Amino acid sequence: MILPDNQANRERAARTIAAGGLIAFRTDTFYGLGADPFNPPAVRQIIDLKGRERKPILLLISDLEEVDRFIGDQTEQFKLLATSLWPGPLTIVYTASAGLSSDLTAATGTIGVRLPHGDSLRDLIRICGGALTATSANLTGSPAARNAAEVAHYFPSGLDLILDSGETTATSASTVLDVTTGVPRLIREGAISRERLTEILSHVE
Repeated sequence: MILPDNQANRERAARTIAAGGLIAFRTDTFYGLGADPFNPPAVRQIIDLKGRERKPILLLISDLEEVDRFIGDQTEQFKLLATSLWPGPLTIVYTASAGLSSDLTAATGTIGVRLPHGDSLRDLIRICGGALTATSANLTGSPAARNAAEVAHYFPSGLDLILDSGETTATSASTVLDVTTGVPRLIREGAISRERLTEILSHVE
């Protein structure tokens, strides 16, 4: 079911999430699949729906304070990246808090988190509980969905609703940086360049 993105339908999406359902929504990059990250059966549904190999599932948060629910003690590297580049298209991979589903972390002990651009997007995440899974709304190995129709094409069944926020304007996915150890590891260079990351991290003693 494709519904226009408005306040009433965001609240409907929040009720769907609370009931353990799945939604698709436009993130600050492409469309993503949303579930309650604290609902293991819902997270498992996303994996089954995508035909996804065992890989961690990234999360979007509504506000900076929400990050404390998902990661351990923050290093200076993490804090500097978050305060410098969030909200924005940077997914930071860090040590996961105890108790998170192994389907979220793929048993790696780490989790990728992003605070995205967009007041309406963060409003949706906030009323859905402060965090949503946001793995790309496509079948594994297929291009990322750029609009609601493409999401529906990939998933003619399995989703409770698709929030239609129009075509994405992003030209690249988020940058993914692992700062689990003292040496940052660039997993994917996307909207934020390697040079920008290097510049920011140069200020960490």
